[in-house]
Amino acid sequence: MKTEMPSSLEIAQQATLRPILEVAADAGLLPDEIEPYGGYAQVVPMEDLNLHFTGDLHAITAANNLLAALVDAHLLHGNESGLDPLTISWRRCLDMNDRSLRDIVTGLGGRANGYPRQTGFDITAASEIMALVAVARDLADLRVRLGAITVGQTNGGEPVTAEDIHAAGAMAVVLKEAIKPNLVQTLEGQPAFVHCGPFANIAHGNNSLVADRVALKLGELVVTESGFASDLGMEKFFDITCRVGGLRPDAVVVVATVRALKHHAGDPDGGTEAIETGAQNLARHIGIVNGFGLQAVVAVNRFPTDNDEELEVVRKLALEHGAYAAEVNEAFERGGEGAAALAEAVIDAADQPSSFDFCYPLDASIEEKIRAIATRVYGADGVELLPAARQKAAAFEEAGLGNLPICMAKTHLSLSADPKLRNAPTGFTVPVRDLRPYTGAGWIVALCGDMLTMPGLGKSPAAFAIDIDEQGETVGLF
Repeated sequence: MKTEMPSSLEIAQQATLRPILEVAADAGLLPDEIEPYGGYAQVVPMEDLNLHFTGDLHAITAANNLLAALVDAHLLHGNESGLDPLTISWRRCLDMNDRSLRDIVTGLGGRANGYPRQTGFDITAASEIMALVAVARDLADLRVRLGAITVGQTNGGEPVTAEDIHAAGAMAVVLKEAIKPNLVQTLEGQPAFVHCGPFANIAHGNNSLVADRVALKLGELVVTESGFASDLGMEKFFDITCRVGGLRPDAVVVVATVRALKHHAGDPDGGTEAIETGAQNLARHIGIVNGFGLQAVVAVNRFPTDNDEELEVVRKLALEHGAYAAEVNEAFERGGEGAAALAEAVIDAADQPSSFDFCYPLDASIEEKIRAIATRVYGADGVELLPAARQKAAAFEEAGLGNLPICMAKTHLSLSADPKLRNAPTGFTVPVRDLRPYTGAGWIVALCGDMLTMPGLGKSPAAFAIDIDEQGETVGLF
């Protein structure tokens, strides 16, 4: 009889940890290049990683809200810059799903509390500060980018920046530790960096450029994770992160599961036929990778409930649809040994000739860049810029922002902007309702469909299952 698989949290709590300084030394880092945080800063114990970790998200939240507070104080104490309150675009943030904070009014209660105005909160992952920390090359670059953040406009239409209201210096001090990558270890004692957390549906979805560059210095091959799928995190890694950092990818790993393909077929309890139907979604993602001039290796992640026949069907379909290689990944149950074949396939793919290129040229118009992403990556027939977005596109180009890359904020549940369109939809148009200038990070965010930058809790949030047991240990995290 097969024994029940322990939870990820139980596995992590039972792991034997290596001293993090030993992991750092094996990776090639010198003693003076390491600043130990809390003795053991690593992937395990996972409750620390998934809750507060080293406090980076708290620092990003604090820096974001410091700027918001200074904007309000600037208005109250003379408004030296001539900032028009009706144009203020800077919002507060919180690392918590809270739908009641999406649209709020601040400054109520009389002049001592500031001037009333409508604003709102974003989740910290969607903050421009998160994006900015993720692409800053060093502390000096971070300081410059913070100063370039646009908070609003003057009555004459000129941009007002964080530098203009004397906020950037204090923000840099709040973030001076957060810009440093966090060296952690896998359950088997292998080094990894975990740094920054922008979601790929509402932000650019990749870890920090600093972490990638350090990893490239230390290792022969670096695997960096992009959020969600090729239409979101991967596209943004290519068109934003690689541009900013001067990086050139060699191959792409696309993760697929039996469960996901059946979901896209609309038949979660189906068999081989459902997998074949849902594989059209996988085919589209492989095609997106190939469209950037790179080879795709499909990792078929095995769940304990999967059977060998269905896994082999997924693997064969991936190859039929253009993958360079496809291997079953059994790391969940077998650790590193279970991913060895996949690792060999990735190394082989990375050694193949490639012709990587971006989705669009930077000198294209804002609308042309959005259309290129929608048609070349999502498979849309076109885009529709709603009046507010069209007006801002013209204004941004007139202000000299037309050469910035685009960060699409779009649902992760579909290749389209409609979460109900599963599998491989065709014949759709991507609506863009608004644009936000991230002048510090260095791109323009396009809000597609009904995409929100502050999520809400569901009927049964994960918090319901999390608790402390009688021994003081965390339970129910994963």
